[in-house]
Amino acid sequence: MTDSRPRLDHVVLWVRDPIAAAGFYEKAVGLEPLRVDEFAAGEVSFPSVRLNEETILDLAPRDRAHGMDMLPGAADSAGHPVNHVCLSLPAAAFDALRARLQEHGVPVTGLSHDAYGARGHARRSFYFRDPDGNVLEARHYDWGSGQEL
Repeated sequence: MTDSRPRLDHVVLWVRDPIAAAGFYEKAVGLEPLRVDEFAAGEVSFPSVRLNEETILDLAPRDRAHGMDMLPGAADSAGHPVNHVCLSLPAAAFDALRARLQEHGVPVTGLSHDAYGARGHARRSFYFRDPDGNVLEARHYDWGSGQEL
């Protein structure tokens, strides 16, 4: 049986330096970089980082916004990031991310509790910014307790 539910494939984030952004997402956030060497060699338009087996974050260079002409006005979105992107993690990975961000000197907010999201109420969450000002939220539900939501 095929699961035909919609899935989030990718989110495009505007960044000043895609290679530096990929490094941030790899080292501070722990995501796998994709196509960085190909981008550096001029073979692809942007690199990405893998969030999970189904979803990636594309790191689009702001200075190439003029080429984003898939529909009228699309190039005008450069410099207007989404409000935030939320990463949902198991409890241990949530704790590891927070520690890794702090080790890299990335400011993080205090913990929020019981915030509502796609899987119900999250146990804990916090926010941080990438070097380009994109806001990310990290959260976990009850995954650390063996209770999957």
